[in-house]
Amino acid sequence: MLLKHFNFLNGRLPRRYYAAQALAPKPLKGKWRSVVGLEVHAQISSESKLFSGSSTVFGAPLNSAVSYFDASIPGTLPVLNRKCVELGIKTALALGCKINEVSMFDRKHYFYADMPAGYQITQQRKALANNGQMTFPVIVPGKKIYHKTVQLLQLQLEQDSGKSLHDVEMRRSLVDLNRAGLPLMELVFAPDLETGEEAASLIKELILILRRLKTCSCKMEEGALRVDANISIHQEGEPYGTRTEVKNIGSVRSISQAVSYEIQRQYDVVSQGGTIINETRSWDAEKRCTVAMRDKEVVQDYRFMPEPNLPPLYLNMLDDKSDELDPSSLVSVPAIAKQLPELPEETRKHLVEHYKLNQEVAIILVNEPILLDHFIQIINNLPAIPTKTVTNFLINDLLTYCNKVNIDIEECHLSYNHLKDILKALHAEEINLQAARKLIELLHEYHAGEVNELIKTHNLEQISDLKTINDYCQQAIAKQAKAVKQYQSGKTKALFAIVGEVAKLSEQKANMKIVVKCLEDLLKESTSEKK
Repeated sequence: MLLKHFNFLNGRLPRRYYAAQALAPKPLKGKWRSVVGLEVHAQISSESKLFSGSSTVFGAPLNSAVSYFDASIPGTLPVLNRKCVELGIKTALALGCKINEVSMFDRKHYFYADMPAGYQITQQRKALANNGQMTFPVIVPGKKIYHKTVQLLQLQLEQDSGKSLHDVEMRRSLVDLNRAGLPLMELVFAPDLETGEEAASLIKELILILRRLKTCSCKMEEGALRVDANISIHQEGEPYGTRTEVKNIGSVRSISQAVSYEIQRQYDVVSQGGTIINETRSWDAEKRCTVAMRDKEVVQDYRFMPEPNLPPLYLNMLDDKSDELDPSSLVSVPAIAKQLPELPEETRKHLVEHYKLNQEVAIILVNEPILLDHFIQIINNLPAIPTKTVTNFLINDLLTYCNKVNIDIEECHLSYNHLKDILKALHAEEINLQAARKLIELLHEYHAGEVNELIKTHNLEQISDLKTINDYCQQAIAKQAKAVKQYQSGKTKALFAIVGEVAKLSEQKANMKIVVKCLEDLLKESTSEKK
């Protein structure tokens, strides 16, 4: 097709949808295999902390969201936040977990300056839920999309620690306890992954699920989602090798890069006769490498013990009736199960089956909830516009523009009404694709305006007048004599050069369908005359 400017629907996705771009991992040679397991800490979207009434708002003044319990003042006791339990159960159900009717809280002892109690309240012996499963799509550059399944071993509730602030110039460290006691879900995944792309794809899918459930904001830049990766390599048929742990990876892209780098680093060490050390490493995003933090040769004794100030957590597993206002009533698992929304994988299947979209398009639309909402509304309200026209415009034009100016789709100032009016004008051939792209730019930059007014103000109307187009085509033929000769000798692709000349002469406003037909007729006549 002469007017096709993008190859997305032929298998090339926009760069942001690949798990890794900056680092291209080399496949391991021979029978070497890599193994990756992830541990994820997701901050629960509650207004107060797990065991106190302090606020969980991000960016509060230092040490302003701290209760006596958070600061570990003697005589204070924990009170379990019911909302956190409900959101934890909701997440576990969405991930196919077995909810435990009775779960327990434990103390995990270790010392940090930002943990005044000297221990963390977590769930070690019996967690909230176990034995879940996630299936998610993996996109690898140059390869077909495939689906991967990973087991979720455990989902547990626990409290966060505070934050240490290091002042290098004053040579001192300060402590902010605003984060101390924030409610976390720790999700422990089995080592079922093999590559950085799979690790990043798992986290992408988890973020989509948590946001749809509204159980976690997943704002990694705010620390609401933190990822640790356990990585090892081994020869096929042999036991797993010594693993290293890469802590607190801060973005989806960094997850892919960190895992890919660490796999390659371990392979380089082993292939040169070295030995992998059981250690904790961190990811340096600037240098794009993992850096040793501390070794783990000596297993730390956390001295786990039952939390004496919290009774076992009992859940209602049978009755779907629960009074949230009654603190003495048990949390009802069946009632929460009824609240589960459609999950991302279900939405993708619906898009493919109902709207006949291909898998790549369905993945992108689900990855961008605002784009998905626009698509559904446009298709439902403007049924005359072909589905392919809508998806091409939203992905190849709107999303490409957002990537170009380095903004998320949420930051783009185009409303549904703007997009609807642009597509209506495009479908009616009042404007062409070039003008539609210009309208995206104008509406985002100036934050206001009506599409029809902007078309007139900026002279974006498409030229469809046959006489005017005929004049442009004759001028283009005169200027592109070489291309004309090639086309007449059978090289049909030479027509692109002549079409491009018409576009240039018309300032990108000529109706290309009419242009192509006009050029073909003129060149056919010219060929006949020569004969």
